[in-house]
Amino acid sequence: MSLFALVDCNNFFVSCERIFRPDLNGRPVVVLSSNDGCVIARSNEAKAAGVPMGAPAYQYRELFEKYGMAIFSSNFEIYSDISARVMSILSSYTPDLQMYSIDEAFLDLSDMSDMPDVEALGQKIRRHVMKWVGVPVSVGFAPTKALAKIATHIAKKFPQRTGGVYSIDSEERRVKALKWMPVEEVWGIGRKHARMLTDMGVRRAYGFTMLSDRFVKEKMSVSGLRLKMELEGRSVIEMDSIQSRKNIMVSRTFETPIVEFDVLRERITAFAATAAGKLRRQGSLARSLVVYIRTNYHNTSAAQYSANRMVRFDFDTNSDIEIVKYAVKALGEIYREGYGIKKAGVTLMEFSDEHAHQLSMFDERDLRHIELMRVMDRVNVEYGKMSLRLASQGGGLREKLKQENLSPNYTTDINDIIVVHAEE
Repeated sequence: MSLFALVDCNNFFVSCERIFRPDLNGRPVVVLSSNDGCVIARSNEAKAAGVPMGAPAYQYRELFEKYGMAIFSSNFEIYSDISARVMSILSSYTPDLQMYSIDEAFLDLSDMSDMPDVEALGQKIRRHVMKWVGVPVSVGFAPTKALAKIATHIAKKFPQRTGGVYSIDSEERRVKALKWMPVEEVWGIGRKHARMLTDMGVRRAYGFTMLSDRFVKEKMSVSGLRLKMELEGRSVIEMDSIQSRKNIMVSRTFETPIVEFDVLRERITAFAATAAGKLRRQGSLARSLVVYIRTNYHNTSAAQYSANRMVRFDFDTNSDIEIVKYAVKALGEIYREGYGIKKAGVTLMEFSDEHAHQLSMFDERDLRHIELMRVMDRVNVEYGKMSLRLASQGGGLREKLKQENLSPNYTTDINDIIVVHAEE
């Protein structure tokens, strides 16, 4: 019998900030995007005050002040470190763990010799993570990963009734959960398909499972059919199939518009190198990328311009040097003098498995880059991010960001470690 758990950290970025600021417990807290542009995380108190996800920060300043909200710039260095600590704890429950995102992980418990008391196990996991790390989590159990995702959603939505743990362990509970779950919130149903289903009158997950297999496969491909089977209680999505992303994007909204090509090239170089690093961490190679730039469309008095360019590589690669070369080439093709670029980004696409890649006689990939990137990654892990980087990256990403409310790196920088003063 298959059994999966999904452990999801509650309001993760906010919870990370509260670990070191217990005075913020019970107070509304918001975390802003990398350039302090919009809200990417909210405490329950901030949600109740009416702050929506993705809210432009400048439009909600009065509301922030009205409720005395604590505002933080996103600090992904510390969030990543806290995430690693949480995942380390979860891996002690099963070796078959799949990190789905920075604050979520699937646990495959199917091979346990005895089926556990899931309620007791879920509460144990919650206490363990809270005691050792200080982050509250919700836990959902089900015979498939898609149902476990819904179970966790229920556990988080109704904490007073579930205690943060919920199990879809019967047909009655499965049907009840699907009849409650809005179709647009089902894991794996994107905006386009959600709109299509809603137009058809399918507003709940249960209605989706009532559609024919043939129709779902035709309209939503094999992935949609697998999701339908998962919601019906048949486990068909392998753990490895949710590991790697299909594309990687790194983008920024700049504090002030960039007009000079050399400055913009430096930013695009940093974006491309950062994306390449993420590509290596998931063990993939890319075959193409897209570079995009755009002006500030909110500023109606300024000249407007937006453009993007896709470039296919001559070979699959995950080298900073090679990917940056193609990114700069794409930027050169779309750059126009006289426009102030407010936002830009790089997206890597068309991935293949790094370890399954076959070199050909005519492959132009420079094999020396493989070992060079390994050395670069090892140095940056040991001595800190951006310790070793391409000269064309300049100062990197962080110093280019606004981040007016950045918290200290309590756990990753010895200079920011908390100092405790004891009095006799």
